[in-house]
Amino acid sequence: MIPTNKQPLFIITGASCVGKSTLCNELFLNEKDYIVMEADLLWNSIYDTPKDDYNEYNRLWLRVCSNISQIGKPVVLCGCRTPMQVENQPERIYFTEVHYLAVVCDDEVLKDRMCNGRGVKDEDWIKSSLQFNNWFKQNYKKTTPNITLLDTSNISPIVGAEIAQKWICERL
Repeated sequence: MIPTNKQPLFIITGASCVGKSTLCNELFLNEKDYIVMEADLLWNSIYDTPKDDYNEYNRLWLRVCSNISQIGKPVVLCGCRTPMQVENQPERIYFTEVHYLAVVCDDEVLKDRMCNGRGVKDEDWIKSSLQFNNWFKQNYKKTTPNITLLDTSNISPIVGAEIAQKWICERL
C-alpha cells in the first residue's frame, strides 16, 4: 500500500530522562487534532543497531506514521531521533514536512532526574544522556530542518505539554 494522504510529522525528541515521555503522555491525554505515538512501543533488541544509526527502526516508524496519517491526522512521534536519522530515509517522502521539538534541560536537572527519579546508576548511560542533551543545545540551529528547543528545567510537564501543543498547532 502506498500512502496517499500526506500529513506533517511531528517528532518530539530528546535525551533519556529529559521529560519527553511525561510531556507526550500529557499530549496523549488531550489529543484531538493529531495522534500521539510513543516510539518505545515497537522497540525490540533486533533494532539495537547503533552502528547504522538505527536505520531499520526509524524506517519502520516512518512507515507506521505514514499509515496512521491516512486517517487525515498527523502523528506526533515521541522518541530519541535527530533529523539526520529521518530526513535521508526513503519513507520521508510520505510526509509534507517533518518538525522536530527537542526537550532539553540543565545538566544538573537531568542528572537528578536520572539518578533520583529513575534510579539510574550506570555512569555510561548518564554520560551518554548528558552528551545527547547537550548535542541538541549546541546543534538545534545547524540541522536541516532546524530543531525547536523546549527547556523543561523549571516547568511542569503540564506546562511543557501546553507549550508543545501550541508549537504543534502553529504548524498544522
